[in-house]
Parts: sequence; structure tokens; C-alpha cells
Amino acid sequence: MKNIFKTFFVAALIGLPSCTSMLDMTPPDRVSDKTIWATTQSAEYSLNYIYSYIYDVTMSQSSAGQTEAFTDQMKYGSYNYNALCFIPSEIAYGEATTFSAGYVDTYMGSWSSWYGAIRRINQSISELKKYGQMSAEDKVRLEAELRFMRAFMYFDLVKRYKEVIIYDEDLSKITKDKALNTEAEGWDFIQSDLEYAAANLPERTASNGRLNKGAAWAFLSRAMLYAERWEVVKTAAEEVEKLGYALEANYKDSYAKAVTAGNNEAILQYLFDRTQGVTHSFDFYYTPGGDYTLKGESGGGYGTPTQEMVESYEYANGGFPDWTEWHGTTTKTPPYEQLEPRFQASVLYNGAKWKDRTIESYVGGADGWCQWNLEREPKGRSTTGYYLRKMVDEEHNVITESGSVQPLTIIRYGEVLLNKAEACYELGETAAANEAIKAIRSRVGLPYTDKSGSDLWEVIRQERKVELAYEGLWYWDLRRWGVAHKQYPEGLSGYQLHGLKIEKNDDGTFTYNYVSVDDKDRNFLEKMYRFPLPTSELTSNSLVNQFTEWN
Repeated sequence: MKNIFKTFFVAALIGLPSCTSMLDMTPPDRVSDKTIWATTQSAEYSLNYIYSYIYDVTMSQSSAGQTEAFTDQMKYGSYNYNALCFIPSEIAYGEATTFSAGYVDTYMGSWSSWYGAIRRINQSISELKKYGQMSAEDKVRLEAELRFMRAFMYFDLVKRYKEVIIYDEDLSKITKDKALNTEAEGWDFIQSDLEYAAANLPERTASNGRLNKGAAWAFLSRAMLYAERWEVVKTAAEEVEKLGYALEANYKDSYAKAVTAGNNEAILQYLFDRTQGVTHSFDFYYTPGGDYTLKGESGGGYGTPTQEMVESYEYANGGFPDWTEWHGTTTKTPPYEQLEPRFQASVLYNGAKWKDRTIESYVGGADGWCQWNLEREPKGRSTTGYYLRKMVDEEHNVITESGSVQPLTIIRYGEVLLNKAEACYELGETAAANEAIKAIRSRVGLPYTDKSGSDLWEVIRQERKVELAYEGLWYWDLRRWGVAHKQYPEGLSGYQLHGLKIEKNDDGTFTYNYVSVDDKDRNFLEKMYRFPLPTSELTSNSLVNQFTEWN
């Protein structure tokens, strides 16, 4: 991604981020604090840098690759020991001898980086209060933006570490040695900041693309799921509903359509702009390999959907196919074309239409097949027989344009409805939970009959898995539910991932072979419910000790 200054505009938060998170702005050592906070315009310009943390957090959930690869949703196909290659599988295997505190901190930690961001946010709040010369209304609104950002950073810390150190804008409280706060105190702090933001940010129509009430309420509905504060989740979701957000008629539009094009479901979204050189590299890693190899280039196919994920989708008219026949060897074509719209929008399969061609994920096809653990480098070939379609740009010519520009939708109304459904289930309000689930399923034409008890919980879990697939939430859902250590399919232990090795026959038909794409069973260690403190904190802060499970 290229480096350029960031701007924000229209109904949701929309930005132009860069991989380095640096902005083309006047260096702070050349402008006094008083000058930065003298006017609304200069203050907003300064805050634009802090807005980039939203992108950083969203795209840095794991330095090993997408967290879906730690679950049954995705498989990285390269056997090389690198991020987006073998390391995600190693994390999913969860062998105790591998999982040292240093290893987890390297690939899953964020402590030092996010505390650097929090320090800058707190300093900005302090300076705003001290030097701010703008109107009282703008001053309160700018503090609300900063407090949203602080909550955003602390949420990512508390969901990982549970116990963290809380700092606010009183910089005099910063000391070398400071004890950990309790998890409850962390959630209290996050809730307070987000409620302040929701009360003092403008409506989206008056926000000029900066943070607005919808973003604050929507993110509160997400954060409080982790805190298990069900009434707060429900209230936050209802506040979002009042603001006029709605499900897009087309499922793909819910995450791929830009707010500038009228997406009324996206609540927090980043936009990119190729004309300004602001792009990202998602397509390079996830587009079908044939997009490159057919032009004599190499790229794509790093991570691909699994057979387990494919089998998570229903028929278009409801109900699940019986996949038993494809758990061996058969020439019968899988029922891909009969599956529901969310499958069609999320997964590319052998024979699927893509751009101006047909996907060929069979052995020797244009996209091709790579045998896991025997061929170290797929070079765009699929290890599972599938490719990711969701969030890959079908309009992008990856040969003539290296960078991608499809939007990054961070939170949308579909998630808020599912947050509400879960909260209402926990509160025993089954009618409201069913209503939210029915809305999600109706969008894609799936039938629904009201449920209760464990049946209702199972459909909530199922809808989160398929509705929010590849949006970075499934691993964290299983972890916050406390079921990740359990046996598959409830948890993430005791199973292997699979794909279909497809071979083309002389008569043009195909033979489908069910194959494992793992070396061993996957396992979630219970100590991974709380990540270890980094060595840097342990050595510099005498009032903290490593969590017991990591000693």
C-alpha cells in the first residue's frame, strides 16, 4: 500500500489508510501543541492520524495471517515456515511445546503497539482540554472522537489479555510501575468511553464522514458481548436501529458496497482510492491463482476456504445437504449451485463463474491444485479445491493494477442484529432474538421458524458463522464463548481440515477426492483464553507478574 494523507467523509467513518499508518502531515515537532488545538480544522487534521489506528487494529488481529485460519474456515496452503503459510496451521495445531509466552506474543500480541497508541490518544485529550480554542460544541465532539478511539484500542487489549493497565488523559498518573486493573474495570472503562462517544458524537448526516453516533452504539454492541453485559448490548443495538441503518437487499453489498455508493448497512467503513495511490494488497493474497498464472505471473490463493466451511451453508431453500458421498471418492458433482446466496458470494469452487472465465481448481487446471505438505509452494493453486470470493474484487485486473480498492467494512448492521439476537437469548427474550435472526435469514431468502432454548442458541451460532464469515470474528466468538478448547464441531480441538482434490477425466467429468489438508489434529490450549504479558512489560514494571497459566 502506498503512503498518503488521510481524509474522512460521508455517513460512516471512511478513510484512506496506508500500510505504514503514516500520514503526509506537518511533523508534530514543527507545530506547537497550542497551534494544533487552536482551531477545529487543525485539531481534526491531527486526529486523522489517530483514526488510522482503526485500520491498524482491524488488520493486525494476528501477524501470522487471518484468524479464520485458526478455525475451520480457512487453510493457508504453503508449507514454508512463514506468516500466511505454515505458521497459521502451527498455531491451530496448538502443541504445548510450541506455545511459549514469547511465541504467542510474537504472533498474537498487541500490548506494546496499542499502548503506544493509547498514550498518544490520552495526550491528545489532555492537550485538547488544555489548549482547545474551538467552540465548546466542537471541543466536546472532538473529545468524543478520541474517547471512541481509546475504547477501540482498549477493547482489543481486554479481549486478548483480560487484565490490562488503564490510563486516562491525566498524564500525571503515568508511572514506571503500575498494577493491572481487573477485567471488570477494563470493561467499565470501555463502556464509559463508548457511551460518552454515543452521547456526544453527531448523527451520521452531520458527521462529514467522521465518527458518529452509529459507530459508537454499534461498537458498544460488539464490545459488551465480550463483557457479557446483555442489557447494554440490547440497548446499544436498539439505538443503532433508531438511526435508520438497514440490511442491504443484496448480501454482497453489505460489505463490498461503499457508503459513497449508498450502502446503508455499513456503519464503520474504510474506503480506498487508486487515483490517489491509496490501495491495499488483499487481492494479491486471496484472488484465485489463475488470475495470475494465465498471464504468466504468480500470486493469489494464499488462504482458501475449507470443505468444513462449505458444508456450513444450507440449500437456497433451507436445510443442509448430505455431504457423505463427497467424504470419499465420487464423480458426482457437489451441490454448489443449489446452495444459499451467502455461499455464492463467499466461496469460489470448480466450475464457478469468475470475471470472464470459469474457475479450474482441479489438478492441472488454470487455477490448479496443490497437495498440502508435499508441495511447499502452491503459487496460486488451491490446497482445498476452493478460493475465497468474499471481499475479493471481481472488477480488479490484478495484472494491470497491483493494488486493491474494495472497501473494508469494519462493522455493519447485520452484525448488530446478531449481537442483539445473542443478548436477547441470554436475557430470555426469545421473541426479540427470533425476530433478529429472521431478518438476517430473510435477506438471503432462507425460511425460518421461531425457536427456543438450545435450538435457538444453535441457530444464533450458525448465523454468526455464515453471515459474518471471513470478517475476522469467528475465532474470537469461539474464544469468548469459552468453547474453543472443546472438541469439534463445538470447539477447535480434535479435528482436521479437509478439501476436495479434483481430477479431470478424459470424458470431461471430474473425480472428487476428500482429503485432509492438515498434518495432525488441531487443538486449542485453554491457556489461550488469556494471552501472556510481553517480556517488555514484565521487565520494566515491577508491579505485574506473568499470568499463572503462562509461568
